Amino acid sequence: MTDQRPDPRPTATAPDRERPIRLVLLGSTGSIGTQTVEVLAGLERAGRRFEVVGLAAGSNARVLEAQASALGVSRVALADANAPLNGLDANRVLRGVNAAEQLVRACHEDGGVDLVVGAMVGSAGLPATLAALELGIDVALANKETLVAAGELVVETARRTGAALLPVDSEHSGVWQCLNSDATGFRKPPFGCGSEVSRITLTASGGALRDWPADRIRSATPEEALAHPNWDMGAKVTIDSASLTNKALELIEAAWLFGVGTDRLGALVHPQSIVHSFVEFADRSVVAQLGMPDMKTPIQYALTGPERPIGVAPRLNLRELTRLDFAEPDDQRFPALASGFEVIERGGTAGAVFNGANEASVEAFLAGRVDFGTMTDLAREALASVGTNPIRSLDDVLEADAEARRFVESRLSPARKP
Repeated sequence: MTDQRPDPRPTATAPDRERPIRLVLLGSTGSIGTQTVEVLAGLERAGRRFEVVGLAAGSNARVLEAQASALGVSRVALADANAPLNGLDANRVLRGVNAAEQLVRACHEDGGVDLVVGAMVGSAGLPATLAALELGIDVALANKETLVAAGELVVETARRTGAALLPVDSEHSGVWQCLNSDATGFRKPPFGCGSEVSRITLTASGGALRDWPADRIRSATPEEALAHPNWDMGAKVTIDSASLTNKALELIEAAWLFGVGTDRLGALVHPQSIVHSFVEFADRSVVAQLGMPDMKTPIQYALTGPERPIGVAPRLNLRELTRLDFAEPDDQRFPALASGFEVIERGGTAGAVFNGANEASVEAFLAGRVDFGTMTDLAREALASVGTNPIRSLDDVLEADAEARRFVESRLSPARKP
């Protein structure tokens, strides 16, 4: 993956206040999805008008139905083909593994969509995200796996249609905000950083196991790994945080969003999770973005940037800050970061292999089929075993993902009986 040059597209213009922003929320019942609903309510109180025209979820029919009723949404999608949705018009309900993608296209045909919030967990959100970008719709992306698995395809599509990829991850939102502090004007990713940017550094909380010795980390239980000290996230992201795989995925995502190579990317462990990222400029100035460890601020910036209406996230009280600690990650205890840099250097389907193997390994760990240390080994071994090929289409990504999952399955113990 090589550096990309700055994006020649014009900077953003002010939003049209004459009509509400039409929004589709994918993954509406998960952690990011429910917080997005909270942010939308706060923005409504602040005079910013949004109209949610579509909701998509995996299997939580009860919450999806309640959201649809509260938001006045008639068109929804549910990946679970059998979960009951009693209070909704069956003719407006899409079901199955492709339901989210179908929802994006249906809402676009209904009356247009201005923004898709991609908050589905894992690679399942990739087809719907690509569909939105192909239609020229901006995507507020909380699904890092989309760029990890298919960054080349996703970014090329966004550049071709002029759609934006607005980062919702706190670290990438922080980078985006820092980069928009320079003299180049407000820009929406994906774009390439020029020579004025020397280095981008993402911070990592270190997760629940950050102070553990290596031998104890390898035998950590799901309950121990899920006890994140700072953030309230879903199981997949929390497990990835405990292994620092989450940071490896985020480094890959940053390379695609901001067009930088491994020579300009890094990570620091920051236990307080107050500083989310740093950008060092060529003149040796370093700009940092700070905020409480709460996802509502990056969600809101993706929805409203560059404007900053009153937020609903808790306020950071600088007077109460007593210390901010930073440390280099320990590669011996947390080897996942090295795999992230390897993926960036390889390009092609390496990201799909790494992501697919990691998703399969996390599922196996939570099911008791593999221990914590072996889980992280499997993703690294898949990169070496499966190999890397060029990406010509989505099929190449999906095949690499499937092959990585097959590799992991071949190395696992039998599934536990219920």
